[in-house]
Amino acid sequence: MNKPDTPTLAPQPGLPAPAASWHDRKGLVQIGLLALLLLAPLAAHLLGHVYYVNLASRVTLVAMAAVGLNLAIGYGGMVSFGHAAYFGLGGYVAGISAYHAFDFTPVIGWPVAIPGSDSMPVIWLAAILLCGLLALVIGAISLRTTGVYFIMITLAFAQMLYYFANSWPTYGGEDGLPIYLRNSLPWADSSDALTFFLVCFAGLVLSLALTSRIMKSRFGAALTMARLNDTRLATAGIAPYPIRLVAFVISAMITGLAGALYADLNGFVSPTMLSWHMSGELMVIVILGGVGRLYGPLAGAILFVMMETLLGGLTEYWKLFLGLVLLFVVLFAKHGVMGWLAGRERHE
Repeated sequence: MNKPDTPTLAPQPGLPAPAASWHDRKGLVQIGLLALLLLAPLAAHLLGHVYYVNLASRVTLVAMAAVGLNLAIGYGGMVSFGHAAYFGLGGYVAGISAYHAFDFTPVIGWPVAIPGSDSMPVIWLAAILLCGLLALVIGAISLRTTGVYFIMITLAFAQMLYYFANSWPTYGGEDGLPIYLRNSLPWADSSDALTFFLVCFAGLVLSLALTSRIMKSRFGAALTMARLNDTRLATAGIAPYPIRLVAFVISAMITGLAGALYADLNGFVSPTMLSWHMSGELMVIVILGGVGRLYGPLAGAILFVMMETLLGGLTEYWKLFLGLVLLFVVLFAKHGVMGWLAGRERHE
């Protein structure tokens, strides 16, 4: 006796869309954001508008710094209010190295003489390593606490660095340190606005790819479980503390690299990059784009910088409107711009 064919059920109104459809929408939004970020400065370059190319570079670097913070906050549940420490440290690595390269003096004279360098790859490596080392120390202490205590400890460390830089006269103190000539690339002209943007864009794409790869690995699964239920993770034989610490260090490295590039973009580094205001801006960008969404930092950075540029040109009180938008997102769009554009994640 032949078995009847299994009927195919059509999607019913009000039911969740199939996974393939959700992935298609999400992929289109992600590709659209990257295409917008890439094509807008290309068009500006062809039209001779260097300002807009540099503005796209700023969006890219702020998004990259927020990608690092999103790894800590969104995926690890570590609400750090001190990521400006790594952003600013990366900036000072670029500024101090360029200062000594320009002056032909060593950065450190004892016990081993370390010369300054105006080579971007060298500066990037130094920024990544130093930010990772700093995050290892800060994370080893702060991750022994949770909640508001963790937030305040990360903030305290960042403010310590801020006041140290503010009172460091060798490198400008509160006036900051100018970078007279943009640090160089061995294979391209870094002084060209479009070339520098493409370098920043490549850094953003690599940071997104790294974050995606991490979260799809077993380490990412352990980090997610540490955020959701660290007791259950410990019961499975995996200690949550080293998982969180490694994620925190990687997060700082990404943000530090963005800071080094940001200093080169502006040709200037100052204690402002280390202040709690910068930490707050990065956190706002993550919330606007969508906490725990891979492309949330990019969406949030585009919205933030566009509001700053367009509304800031009309009124000095543009942050009032930013606050209203942030309030709307927190109350009515908890998954941010990416949640509105691409829909909810399956686990939300």
